[in-house]
Amino acid sequence: PERLLILDQAESDLYFLELELRRDYPELDLVPLVRDILDQVALEAVFRTFGPGRVYHAAAYKHVPLMELNPREAVRNNVLGTLAVARAAGESGAGTFLLVSTDKAVRPTSVMGASKRAAELTVLALAERYPGTAFTAVRFGNVLGSQGSVIPVFRQQLEEWRPLTVTHPDVTRYFMTIPEAVRLVLRASLLPEARGHISLLEMGEPVKIVDLARNLIRLSGLREGVDARIVFTGLRPGEKLHEELAASDEEAVATGIEKVRVLRSRPFARGSGELLERLEAMAATMATGRAENVPEWLFGLLEIAGEPVAAHPVESPAVS
Repeated sequence: PERLLILDQAESDLYFLELELRRDYPELDLVPLVRDILDQVALEAVFRTFGPGRVYHAAAYKHVPLMELNPREAVRNNVLGTLAVARAAGESGAGTFLLVSTDKAVRPTSVMGASKRAAELTVLALAERYPGTAFTAVRFGNVLGSQGSVIPVFRQQLEEWRPLTVTHPDVTRYFMTIPEAVRLVLRASLLPEARGHISLLEMGEPVKIVDLARNLIRLSGLREGVDARIVFTGLRPGEKLHEELAASDEEAVATGIEKVRVLRSRPFARGSGELLERLEAMAATMATGRAENVPEWLFGLLEIAGEPVAAHPVESPAVS
């Protein structure tokens, strides 16, 4: 790129990313920006000053049980944050806006999954409002070795000689590596047919989490049941046994890029305008600190869009 802006409110993560990029790409025009995507004034100033041509939006809270307890923050960051960045991209005339999404957005049972599906719908709705910008989202599963993923947790448990904790013996997840995920996201952003649609990364077959734990024990030179053991803790609030990459009414269409498909799905049940109006009303309400019944509002938003959502079965002791 002619210039790369890296924007985050996490100062330490931003600092270490800057060090890595300056080491590996010393000629790159790199601009680190400590900003909060929910600070509308600061966000608009960034787009006005730099006018980015491509925007890759990955800011999201992603831990399912934490977001069950903190639904207000899930909506603020994952949904309204996406609205703010995507709207700024559209108003500034950015060429491309890409949302990094998740398989948990498919028929969500959790606040986190519902917030990411609402973020996808927000991007699709803004594609109609700002036709000059190519809005798209890329949906995929877990990334091995990323922050908060299960492998670093297992490694720490082994180092501390503690049992490896798995929620359920049958639980499965889709996985890919960090380099593969990044390359495919970047390539998907170049697809003309992805404009106004959700792209889907080919993840292969789902993997049993207990098999990951057993393989890690073996690769560490240890023996299960002797040097290390696995304990099952039970599914946590909002978690599924198995994730899906596409809903039953979403058709995955092949593209010119191997391992990237584009999803064709039904239009909004009541039009994108009503969805955006409700999002903007919630943003205004949250700004006053008066938002209540956030999970009900979130799942109700998906129903308005005509989404095949599962019921939100967990009575969480929400703290926000």
